[in-house]
Order: sequence, then C-alpha cells, then structure tokens
Amino acid sequence: MNDPHWNQALSALPASCDVLVVGAGPAGSACAQQLARAGLKVVMIDGQAFPREKICGDGLVPDTHAALARLGLLDQVLARAHGVTHAHCVAPSRQAVDVPGTLAVLPRKELDALLCASAVEAGVLMAAPVRYESPKRDERGRRVVGAVLSQDGATHTLAARWVVLATGATPAALQASQMCTRRTPSGVALRAHVRHPELAKTVTGLHFVWHPRLKGGYGWIFPGPDGVFNIGVGGLSGRDDAHAHKPANLRQMFEAFTQIDDTAGQLWREGEHLGGLKGAPLRCDLQGARRSDAGMLVVGDAVGATYAFTGEGIGKAMETGIAAAEAIVAGGDDSAVRARYEAALQAMQPRFDMYLKAASFNRHPWLLNLMVWRARRSARIISRLADILAERRMPGTLLSWRGLKALLRA
Repeated sequence: MNDPHWNQALSALPASCDVLVVGAGPAGSACAQQLARAGLKVVMIDGQAFPREKICGDGLVPDTHAALARLGLLDQVLARAHGVTHAHCVAPSRQAVDVPGTLAVLPRKELDALLCASAVEAGVLMAAPVRYESPKRDERGRRVVGAVLSQDGATHTLAARWVVLATGATPAALQASQMCTRRTPSGVALRAHVRHPELAKTVTGLHFVWHPRLKGGYGWIFPGPDGVFNIGVGGLSGRDDAHAHKPANLRQMFEAFTQIDDTAGQLWREGEHLGGLKGAPLRCDLQGARRSDAGMLVVGDAVGATYAFTGEGIGKAMETGIAAAEAIVAGGDDSAVRARYEAALQAMQPRFDMYLKAASFNRHPWLLNLMVWRARRSARIISRLADILAERRMPGTLLSWRGLKALLRA
C-alpha cells in the first residue's frame, strides 16, 4: 500500500509553513498531529514512503499507553495490538518472576502507520520519501528559518517558523543541523519476526531473559497479533559518555539467546521466519544531542528519548513530541519556546538518570539473581516492580545499591 495522502511528492510542498517536522515516527507524528489540531500549518517529511518497517521490540508499555491516550489513539491501537498482562522476567539463575502490567505488542510498521495517518487526518501535509539535507538559516546565520529538502535529484527550500527534528537514532540529520554532540549510539539491538501459532498459546507475557552470555543487555520474546513474535537481543552501555558503547556482536548474542533459553530456541527452530534479523542503533538518556536551537527543537530518539536499562523508547518519544508541540503552540519568542520545551525535558531527566543507574543490572547478572530471588518471596516487591513498570514509582527506589541493601535486609 502506498497511500498518496501519506506520500506526497516534493513538488506538492508549499513555499512555507508554520512548522516543518522531519521524521514521521512516533515522536514526529505525535508532534505534527498536536500542532495541526491547534490550527498550525504543518508539513511532515520522512526519508521512507509509508508504511515502512522499523527495527524495534514492538512492545507497548504503560507510558506508551498514556501517550496514545493523550493523542486520542489508544483504543484504536489496542484494537489492533495483542494485549498481555505481565512481563515474565528470567534471571541468569533461571528463576523467573511475573510482573503485572497493562501491556501490548504491535509491529512498528502498523503503529507508525496509524500515528502518521492520524497526523494526516488532523491536517498535516506528509511528503515521502523526501530527504532532509540541511537547515536554512537567516542572513546572519543565527536562526533556523526552514530547511533544504530533496527528492530524486530535485531540491526544495521550505520556509518554516520552526523545524522539529524527529529523525531517530542515526546522527546524519543532527550533524547536518549542528545539533549532534555524540555520534556513537548508546546501544544496539537486533530483532526478527517469527510466526509460531502453537507457541502463542503458551507464551502469554512479554518474555525477558538475562544471562551471563548476554552480558551488557538482554534477550526478549514479545507475542504479537496473529501468532507473530518479535524476538531479539539488545546491548546497552549504561553510560552516557562518547566512548562508552562498544558494539556487541549481536548475531553471536542472538545465537546464544536461542541456545540458553528454551522458548527462544523453540521459536527460532520451529517458527516461520518473516524476514531476516535486522539491527538498529539506540540513543538513550536524553544525551547525545542539543535539545534546541533558535528555530529548531529536537525530539524522540534524536534527543535520546530511550531508557538505558530497558531500551524502551516509544512512549517517551511521543512525550517529547507532544512537549515540543505544546511549547510551540503556547507561543512567544524563541527563548520562551525553547525554555518551555527544555523545561519539559528537564522534568523527565531524573527518570532517565535512574534508568541509567539501573542499567548496571545488565552488566552484573548476580544483581538480577538477587532481585528475582527476593521478588519470588515478596508480594510487596512484585507490587513495587509493577509500580516501576507503570511509572508510578521511580526505579531508583529499588534498582539501586541502596535498594539492594534493602532487599538483603528484607
């Protein structure tokens, strides 16, 4: 399907707009939809025609549900998604615990298409595949006033009051815009889709596995609609400096996952493979990019809206996109809009910092053994883990050295 309403040609773009959103993933589409609903003239572009594949775990955790609800899309998404009621967490000791939660799984190809379509329905002009070449600045070079775009050798300069970069984890657009402060990713992930209707009858939760052979990350199996699973591994550095991430050999890590976990092995051996293994970088911790410039805001994975411990970023990406839209809609001069947006990100920062500290669990398997061992013996700890999953509680209250000491005393 190549919906012309989603994939307008470069020649269809106007000379100017209120806001240009670069990138039509969750952050960009959420931002564009909110701006258009507020009455602004919005153009959104993406480097790929929609619908398109996106490398992701496909899990929709509670913060994603909350963001979708703010956009008025939760019921529509859940009608397509496969709902699950818990996260099944397997420690290196092979002991496991189920953490209850409001969860679902939907392939990103479907989720992103739905979000993009909602933005178009709100009045956004979406053009793709269109390449973002560079920002256009005013005569003094001090303010972004639009962008240079291209398609099939043709170029178009689009004037805009604001440009929102929602270009994901690859740094090219950030570099072109002089917004990149770290080229290297915070982590990497590898996933595949595999259909196994029989296994779908027994795997009823989000399946997470930690193991010494997966050190620095974890493996996952998420049951999606129609008996199709998302299976993958991720390596996350748990640090935010430019030299922290040493790319793992994810294919070896994935092979180890299918060897150490019976469910992963059965799925990979017996299931119908729907395409091959595909990898993607991750940018975490709200680090690695400047958050704003005169006339420009950066959102989603581009600004590092992914948690270091879990690799989850869909909900936080949408939150940053909504925050950017609200900052622009509220009006004022550049400094007012930028201050409003950066304050919204700063309010999120403590949670990212706590998840960064919690990422030490990925590097020290014995910590997970202790956590799961205690959780299996305490309904109170299970409840606290459920609160962390639902973001009703900061992770640092439990996933920290102080929390570990409390576990040993409990």
